[in-house]
Amino acid sequence: MLRSLLPLLSLTMAVPASAQDEGAGRLATPSSPTLVARYGVDPQQVGELRLPRGKGPFPVAVLLHGGCWDASRGDLRDTAPLAEALAARGIATWNIEYRRTGTAGGGWPSTFADVAAATDHLAVLARTQPLDLARVAMVGHDVGAQLALWLAARPKLHDPIAGTMAVRPVMAVAIDGPGADAQRCDESATTRFMGGKAEEKPAAYALANPQAHLPLGVHQLIVVGALGAQMAPYVQAALASGDTVVKLAPGGADHRNVIMPGTPQGKQVADFIAAQAFGE
Repeated sequence: MLRSLLPLLSLTMAVPASAQDEGAGRLATPSSPTLVARYGVDPQQVGELRLPRGKGPFPVAVLLHGGCWDASRGDLRDTAPLAEALAARGIATWNIEYRRTGTAGGGWPSTFADVAAATDHLAVLARTQPLDLARVAMVGHDVGAQLALWLAARPKLHDPIAGTMAVRPVMAVAIDGPGADAQRCDESATTRFMGGKAEEKPAAYALANPQAHLPLGVHQLIVVGALGAQMAPYVQAALASGDTVVKLAPGGADHRNVIMPGTPQGKQVADFIAAQAFGE
């Protein structure tokens, strides 16, 4: 059974490179975050915190951008508009950057260690910021969806890569991921990212694959843009495991507009996350 789940990792790449070009799909420049904080010493280990108006404490959404796990494709600017939209809906957002293929130390296992450390850094931020760490959601787009689901699986991993787990999410949101045709990025992206093929590193692939750790034990939201058919196997497996899953498929959705709140589809996604995750 486990072997049959391993392809999920190589199926998380979602969008043609042309759609990942800098500036593609960005409809507006978001306002400046409340603060920018580092969760490590590497330049890529940084995040943007946005707070809603009011006193809080606020629920928190951790946002993870996509881009084939490759530093040349996408960055946290892609998810900044959604981060701002969620903050306007009463949810604090921690929009993170992380090491990827093409940056020093990126790829397996450092990328996973980074997103775990960034999530745990919320405990540090909560010392001075009005954050409710009992209400944390992981929100990922494209390959960020795979990372968001993996972060929700951390308590089940029993491996040092899971980190200290100072913060445990109650929700995971996969936006137009984790499934897609690997050729939509390129065939070797997963191999580069993992440092080898699945048959060469079966234990690493199994550890990195959220579907291998079902049930995750958290409520899951699935947003379908261009990749509904490719996402279906994960949804079916999650439901079969006993996890609760709610799916949204906005009319006219594509891979980009689902994270652009200036579009009808993106607004619907932001409203969906706010309503389903924390009842805001």
